[in-house]
Amino acid sequence: QVQLVESGGGFVQPGGSLRLSCAASGFTFSSAVMNWHRQAPGKERELVASISITGRTTSYADSVKGRFTISRDNTKNTVYLQMNSLKAEDTAVYYCKAPDLPRRGDVWGQGTQVTVSS
Repeated sequence: QVQLVESGGGFVQPGGSLRLSCAASGFTFSSAVMNWHRQAPGKERELVASISITGRTTSYADSVKGRFTISRDNTKNTVYLQMNSLKAEDTAVYYCKAPDLPRRGDVWGQGTQVTVSS
């Protein structure tokens, strides 16, 4: 069964940090590009960060550049999102996605809530 399970969300004050994890199973993780997306209340889901299959190439939304870092551990089938200097506008449900898997298309996790507030 193809599955993505996010963890690590929570409540944090502005300026704080959180590390999200996404554990993958049921497909060849080391052959899959992985993405993190987020959806804030009343807004469309947006792509936050993407990482290549080797982890050597990453890309970020302008709104998180310099604050967020995406990484992966192919030995653990896990992708991470380190979020530093968090702002209130980072409040959202964060989802990991394996895009365009062979014969399956896009696979999404269930999401994890991140709330940044004082």
